[in-house]
Amino acid sequence: MTKKKILPLELLAECQAAHELFLQKKNSLGLSQKKVADEIGISPAAVAHYFSGKNALNVRFAVALARLLGEPVDAFSPRLAAQIAGMVASTDPSNVAPMPQPHREAREYPLLTWVVAGDRIESSVSHPTGIADEWLTSTENAGPNGYWLAVKGKSMTSDTPPSFPEGTPILIRPEGFELISGKFYIARHTGTGEHTFKQFVSDAGVGYLVPLNPEYQTVALDENWEIVGRAIDAKITGM
Repeated sequence: MTKKKILPLELLAECQAAHELFLQKKNSLGLSQKKVADEIGISPAAVAHYFSGKNALNVRFAVALARLLGEPVDAFSPRLAAQIAGMVASTDPSNVAPMPQPHREAREYPLLTWVVAGDRIESSVSHPTGIADEWLTSTENAGPNGYWLAVKGKSMTSDTPPSFPEGTPILIRPEGFELISGKFYIARHTGTGEHTFKQFVSDAGVGYLVPLNPEYQTVALDENWEIVGRAIDAKITGM
């Protein structure tokens, strides 16, 4: 029986860096090796082999892992980042082609009313079967308790993209998300229980809930508000 060769030190270092980054972020993102495997379409054992250095990282795994962790590929593998950049340049002289993405199966999530969504947030339980009359699909991973909401009001309607007109379904990931300036979130007022959909913007260490419609007021993200979900997908309506 031929003994498997040990990887060169530089490839082992990539595996170790990827594993350390995964360990740093897995709790905040609600990830596990099985979830990584399911998302990429490989076995948990294959993920373990990449992280342990039994197998060298490849482009498919690196791209998928980087997307799941919200980090660039060069955070753990400058070698593969350069390889991906070379692939992009060779197929598109403008050097603006998107990075290759692994195939992801579409999954259904319930379209909830704001009242039902608020009750679910308050009780911190997953939605029971039959909680919604309508289910919408997405290839984005909103987690086991993900759900759709239809945008209320005109505060997130803009003359320029992005714009979320009233009635636009938005997919909410209620757990395992990071707070990133410029992304879109559901926030809850701790006093009234009111929920709102706004863009989060951080400026000089202060967070704000920002409407896209300039006619509406920006709100400081203080102790009266808590972020309870991140919008990760939306569906265009009225077409």
